[in-house]
Amino acid sequence: MTVVAVLGGPGAPGATSSALALLLSWPLRPGRRVLLVECDPDGGAVLAGALEGRVEAVYGLRNLAVADRRGLLAETLWEQLLDVSPQGTGERLLLPGLTDPAQAPGLAYTWEPLVEALHALEPQGYDVLLDLGRSGANGPMAVLARRADVVAATVRTTLRGLSAARPRIAALREDLDTHGTGSDGLGLLLVTEGPYPESEVSRQFRLPVLGALAHAPRTARVLSDGGDTTDRRFIRSELMRTARTAADRIQDLAVARRRRLGGPQPQQPQPPQLQPQLQQQPQPQPQLPPQVQVQAPQPVQPVPPFAAGPVNGQPYQQPQPQPQQQPYPPQQFQPQQQPPQQPGPVGGGQFTGEWPVRAEAPQISYAAPAPYIAPPAVPQPPVPAPFPGQVGPEGADGEEVWRAR
Repeated sequence: MTVVAVLGGPGAPGATSSALALLLSWPLRPGRRVLLVECDPDGGAVLAGALEGRVEAVYGLRNLAVADRRGLLAETLWEQLLDVSPQGTGERLLLPGLTDPAQAPGLAYTWEPLVEALHALEPQGYDVLLDLGRSGANGPMAVLARRADVVAATVRTTLRGLSAARPRIAALREDLDTHGTGSDGLGLLLVTEGPYPESEVSRQFRLPVLGALAHAPRTARVLSDGGDTTDRRFIRSELMRTARTAADRIQDLAVARRRRLGGPQPQQPQPPQLQPQLQQQPQPQPQLPPQVQVQAPQPVQPVPPFAAGPVNGQPYQQPQPQPQQQPYPPQQFQPQQQPPQQPGPVGGGQFTGEWPVRAEAPQISYAAPAPYIAPPAVPQPPVPAPFPGQVGPEGADGEEVWRAR
């Protein structure tokens, strides 16, 4: 698994849009997924931007603080994820960020357990992108950058952008060397807006360039404010092509760095194989009678570790076979003769001519179906909306959005 921290800076260099471009262009081998976590302490921007407010702010990072205090961080993490895959395949997921910057202090003790939970996703084949915003590498959140495999600092190639990024990157380099595993995983993610070339910026900052994203405001507006991500012009745009190149460079740097640190290498998940049997002589086993013969246990099928958003309804249960009932032997019906009932004394021993009121069985009418008795209502968050551009009940709206712009 590769953990990549995308860092911004003053002047809105486009860290969130760059992280979304990496999310949508991240190369995925069969069986792998990628997850974007909005860790910006100033608040998330994807719900109101790329998702265009179609998903209510009931999911997100703020729900993990209470879950961490209850010891349910790993379980609650799966309930907060949204599927932002353009085809709705669940391969590209999003954990929305904070809705209010005032919620950031409540997560001071949650950042480190969150990093541990994200690193624990490696056996399931997840790559994780962390959007740290402009101030996410300072204070209690510094552990996110220190524990990441690669830290990509987003910088615009303008004089103002390079001047503002120089002191911040120098402080980040020192922090990674002092408290982290080294600054060899630090690189630049350039937005080629200014006249300065890639080689000159790399020489001045003494850092490798992980990618040079094209400065395309019209295409970037789809990532920042919403639009059709399934349109061919967006998929084949220069911005997305350069984002795919940056994703390949980032993965190569992560593999080289893990090789140096001696950590587990990101590998393609292999299908489960049978374990080779030991070369031993077979031992004779006692044979049991057929009526008490023990059957070998069936292998347990793995359960998917998550679902994109909460899953409504009860989980599927395998129906248990019902034992066959033996038919009753035919019996001859013999009516029993009942003695005639005599009316009892009513009202002081005298018969008044009225029989006692008896509760009769309710008459069932088969003309209309019986009313459905609903189970007790359990409050459930709304079903997450698909990523803009998916085909819904009204059809694809991406073409209209693109033509409007």
